[in-house]
Amino acid sequence: MKNNWLNPFSRRALLALAAVLLPLSVVLAQTPEAGPEMADQLRQDGKIYVVVAVIVVIVVGLLAYLVSIDRKVSRLERELRD
Repeated sequence: MKNNWLNPFSRRALLALAAVLLPLSVVLAQTPEAGPEMADQLRQDGKIYVVVAVIVVIVVGLLAYLVSIDRKVSRLERELRD
């Protein structure tokens, strides 16, 4: 048996913790007076709704794709069982 410093579960937990904490450090490093200038400009021009709509369309498309993949995998699993 190998003598690993960390077992696989600990490595995953450590990687998950790093994945959560690293972006948090970037957010905390920003100065509070620096506001989202681009978002303010888009809001003033009325274009923020276009940005939100594009994001919603992308997320809905990804969710629909995941659902279709899940259905295909479920169908293949049923065929293998039979």
